[in-house]
Amino acid sequence: MAEEKKYERSIELLNKALAGENTASLQYMLFHVICEDKGYRPLAKYFKKTAIEEMRHSEMLAERILFLGGEIKMVLAKGIKNMKTVQEMLDYARQLEKDTIEDYNAWGKEASANGDGGTRKMFQELLVQEEGHMDQYRLEMENMEQFGDEYLALQVLDNLKHAE
Repeated sequence: MAEEKKYERSIELLNKALAGENTASLQYMLFHVICEDKGYRPLAKYFKKTAIEEMRHSEMLAERILFLGGEIKMVLAKGIKNMKTVQEMLDYARQLEKDTIEDYNAWGKEASANGDGGTRKMFQELLVQEEGHMDQYRLEMENMEQFGDEYLALQVLDNLKHAE
């Protein structure tokens, strides 16, 4: 009984993280489909790859919740947003990653303070992956700013180059 109480807060934090990963996965898959439809193949592929990585994060978090004896709450942290422009998508994706990094930093410290080193380690490992996502979105945003519409035209040319 005392052991269950010890991990109660960690389970709560892991479920919050799970909701965030679920949201990111679906959001990025939506962005993938929109970019694919517009012929922005390289960007569409990156959104799809990231969506799948976020699904793997969800799986890891759910497994940890079960290991700690908790109940998995398979929900979304917030609604999925429909966006029209690539700039909006990249900006929103970068902000999602930034917020996640801040949360994982804080939640890892809290888990550690509560004597749950395993959950702290998991948050740290996930945080590093989220930093990679945020950096890629930052780079894509810089490319958009530097090259403007030519950036999107290059995406379409790449799509045509790989057409079957």
